[in-house]
Amino acid sequence: MFTPKYPTPDTARPPTAGASMPVAQPPAPVAQVSNRPTVQLTPGSALALAAGGGAVVLVVGAVLVSLLLAVAITGMSVAVVAVVLRSLLKDFDKHR
Repeated sequence: MFTPKYPTPDTARPPTAGASMPVAQPPAPVAQVSNRPTVQLTPGSALALAAGGGAVVLVVGAVLVSLLLAVAITGMSVAVVAVVLRSLLKDFDKHR
């Protein structure tokens, strides 16, 4: 059942060097017809597409700016905590 099935070997003789083969002309190129439907943009749909693209750019920009702002605020908070801890440890060492 799972053994491979090989096709029967070709029984035609290979052409000899003395025999002349007729020269075949290559077929003329044929323009291929696409089966895909074409997309036709009307002025209204082009305007809607441009507005949608602009909205996507604005939303992505707002998200990136808010992420950058969150990183900046977190960095400032860590810096303030580091200064406060340094001050507390310095005072702790003085009073010992």
